Amino acid sequence: MYIATYIIDLAALLYLLGLLYTSTALNIYRKKPFLIGIILTVIIILSEAGTVFTDNGSISLRSINIFCNILGFALTPMIPIAITAIFDRRILRTHKLLLAPTLINIVVTVSSPLFRFIFYVDANNQYIRGDYFFIFITVYIINFLFLVISTLDVGKKYNYPIMRKMIALSLFTIIGTSIQLVEPLAYSSWHCVTLSLFLYFLLMSEFDSSFDTLTGLYNRAAFDKAAKQIVGPKAFSVIILDINDFKSVNDTYGHDYGDTVIKAVAAIIRESFNKNYTCYRFGGDEFSIIGNETDQEKIEYQLRTMINTLAEMREKGNPLPTVSYGYSIFRGGEKLDFHKNLKEADDQMYHFKKVHKADATHETTVPVSVYDT
Repeated sequence: MYIATYIIDLAALLYLLGLLYTSTALNIYRKKPFLIGIILTVIIILSEAGTVFTDNGSISLRSINIFCNILGFALTPMIPIAITAIFDRRILRTHKLLLAPTLINIVVTVSSPLFRFIFYVDANNQYIRGDYFFIFITVYIINFLFLVISTLDVGKKYNYPIMRKMIALSLFTIIGTSIQLVEPLAYSSWHCVTLSLFLYFLLMSEFDSSFDTLTGLYNRAAFDKAAKQIVGPKAFSVIILDINDFKSVNDTYGHDYGDTVIKAVAAIIRESFNKNYTCYRFGGDEFSIIGNETDQEKIEYQLRTMINTLAEMREKGNPLPTVSYGYSIFRGGEKLDFHKNLKEADDQMYHFKKVHKADATHETTVPVSVYDT
């Protein structure tokens, strides 16, 4: 029975490895931590299989039993760390001290055959939990808490809409792997981890396909999806932005420079709007924003922040084109027609562009030589 389940898990992980390297939806930066997570899981499954088949067996297998236990207990707390890195690869660069519990666990685990900290394999080749087994459990819990907290932090910072799914998946992994901690003979942990890695792959692939590859903002498909999810009397605002005279930028300086301008403007848009707004690249040189804010003065403040930032960049010697905008506010209390609000914002933007056309001069569309996003 154990052989069959381990073979199924390993086959599934190999299949996931194939999906990983053929996927075009998953961000390329997630592939390395995913690969690490898969390799760790394969090693731990093999080590657990080794303990199952050597425990209480021939005394000559005692060394193999000890080695497999060391691998399993040392590497297991690294799984939530790998999953955390899948979601945000920068997290370990900025929070290196959070690896300290994992390193402590490794040292204690390696010392266990001599000092019975985490586990012990007696002279009869029988596995026994150590006197300080709680160290392993504590580190395991700390790393999963790190996964949950860092997920919430990144999601809050970038206003990602998948936080509930991520937290639910993290809790599923915690609960599923904890069963074996309570009941050692219930070999369920790595079935759960294997399934969790598949679910993370599906979730992150869907997530990454929601972003525009050039700017890092959400793409048009994500905008359309968000628009469909706005139902009922919930109040919202929608903003449309467009780069002035962008065609002349492309015609004069080429499409590569045009991409540089779009990236620069997108970065300023993202930095200018707080967590109450979600920014999208609507298409070409046009952007859209859906916000929870319905106070006109506050919306105007965010827009002025963006315009002022663009002006500051020009004053610093990094000229950027001007941007026209329009917005519409739905205050609730009436039948929702999102396309009506979108058209209102779009019409206002074109009116703005017409009125302020004189501001979009040739001087504001010279190459951005220094500003780099």
